[in-house]
Amino acid sequence: MARARRHWDDSDVKIRARGRSRPRTKDRPRYQDAKFGMVVTKDRGRWGVVLDSADSADHRVVCVRARQLGRTSIEVGDRVGIVGDTSGRPGTLGRIVIVQERRSVLRRTADDNDPYERIVVANADTLLIVCAVADPPPRTGFVERSLIAAFVGGLQPVLCLTKSDLADPQDFAGEFHDLAIPVVTCGIGDDLGPLMELTHQKVCCLIGHSGVGKSTLVNRLIPDAHRATGEVSGVGKGRHTSTQSVAIPFNDGWIIDTPGIRSFGLAHVDAEVVLRVFDDLHEAIQQCPRGCSHLGPPADPECGLDTINPDSPSGRRVRAVRRLLVSLRSTPEWEREH
Repeated sequence: MARARRHWDDSDVKIRARGRSRPRTKDRPRYQDAKFGMVVTKDRGRWGVVLDSADSADHRVVCVRARQLGRTSIEVGDRVGIVGDTSGRPGTLGRIVIVQERRSVLRRTADDNDPYERIVVANADTLLIVCAVADPPPRTGFVERSLIAAFVGGLQPVLCLTKSDLADPQDFAGEFHDLAIPVVTCGIGDDLGPLMELTHQKVCCLIGHSGVGKSTLVNRLIPDAHRATGEVSGVGKGRHTSTQSVAIPFNDGWIIDTPGIRSFGLAHVDAEVVLRVFDDLHEAIQQCPRGCSHLGPPADPECGLDTINPDSPSGRRVRAVRRLLVSLRSTPEWEREH
């Protein structure tokens, strides 16, 4: 007996949804109800945010990053919009859905051959470069590289010299005189009034080698900060005492303490980028031949910078900036040490 042949139609076909039960859409939520604030801490996939509407800077909302942001970096100092539970109660989580455009960025690389840029801090107004004049001895190369990073990133650099009770800071400060950057002496017995004036209502970031007195300086400026401090090791290198960047309310603004670092790579910077910061020098190099390194004779006998009167303020700045360019091209001190 022949079996009846079954006739299939579309109504018999069952389609099993894979992964998504709703159709894709290019429309993205606008998050009109997002609340905005500043990232003040970052630690293993969690960000602490102080909302603009917060009654106190101690009132922080712990947040995660929204999936749609992908790998968008979120750093201390970033302005972000958050949704979800913004109460800040223990055990609650908000969700960062917007990262606003940054007005300044301090970047570094692990070394001068590393293509991966690491953002140290976002949206800072001022970079406080903390350097001891003794124990450990000051390192001109680190300060020069920090200055370059500040100039390129849109921050105002301020050189803070600590441990002035151990050595006279004037000689080291004089090396940067022609760049016209503020220099303040912040030894344990020095008046911090000038530094308070420079940082009023600013977002400030501190950087420096371990052991130079960053955390000690923060504790003097903000007694309630209770930042850990440590001794300098027997080989002249400080022990790391700050392990995470953290923004602390200070002087009607914020101060961002960063972990002590021994390297400040600038793989993302070249001479043209540095000179672009100085309007008078950038105008002069428009006359340079192609491939000019801007270091002057004998390497570059036709460099446009040499047309500037050497006795003028711009001429003195040429000499100072060329020292920065030499530092940019030279092997960093931490590579020579290891």
